[in-house]
Amino acid sequence: MLEEAIQGLKIDPDGVYVDVTYGGGGHSTVLLQNLSDRGRLIAFDQDAAAHENSISDERFQLIDGNFSHLKRHLKFCGITKVNGILADFGVSSHQFDSGSRGFSTRLEGPLDMRMNNQAGFTAREVINGYSAEELQQIFKDYGELRIARKLANHIVKAREENPIETTQELVRLLTPILPKYVFNKIIAQVFQAIRIEVNAELEVIKSFLEQSVDLLKIGGRLVCISYHSLEDRLVKVFIREGKFVGKAESDLYGNRNLPLKKVGNLQIPSDEEIKENSRARSGKLRIAERI
Repeated sequence: MLEEAIQGLKIDPDGVYVDVTYGGGGHSTVLLQNLSDRGRLIAFDQDAAAHENSISDERFQLIDGNFSHLKRHLKFCGITKVNGILADFGVSSHQFDSGSRGFSTRLEGPLDMRMNNQAGFTAREVINGYSAEELQQIFKDYGELRIARKLANHIVKAREENPIETTQELVRLLTPILPKYVFNKIIAQVFQAIRIEVNAELEVIKSFLEQSVDLLKIGGRLVCISYHSLEDRLVKVFIREGKFVGKAESDLYGNRNLPLKKVGNLQIPSDEEIKENSRARSGKLRIAERI
């Protein structure tokens, strides 16, 4: 949804924009094409691989960091207000396509799943170190799996004999206890749950959304692309209520105190885009404007 995301930002050619999920640089490249010589784009990515493909442009700066520290990094760049912020959550294609990163359910690789390959905590520690209760909780909360207890107990029992070291060891371990007709779906949910735990993804998104409100100029746009219901729910609720739990506060006249207003409706990928990139099929795009 590249075109929809760029349109959603309602770009001022002379403005300052932030792409907090640089990845392969696709969004940043097109965003720069819409900026004048006075415009500026700051991008974020904590993955060293992304920095190997940094754009060479004097209007552009790629920051090596997690977007949960958005305000702090921008302050170092002399930026306190921006015209627009773009976030494309989820795993980049180059991370999925590299078995060595541990994100793929199909490729052999270590149980890693770190977005930041300099971080110390990995999926191996989750699978081999968490108690059955802790595993059950992340499979339930982050994988939305009804068979969370069954999965957790099976893993704990198996690792008593030998540690589970690779992605395909984990897949083979779970194969006998999963129905064939939903096997791929459940394995994907298991990997999603572990990845969210390793990278504290939901907490990072919460922090990012709260900081975005402080950074956006009045009329500035926030564009978020999510790939599963947990991410999308956070974005949807925050745009609607300005918080993640409870309702927005109201003044004496019943006017709700909201920092953002929804722009348009939820957007999903076109059939043509899904044909070109099957990974886009679960994407959901939401736009909000600072008020």
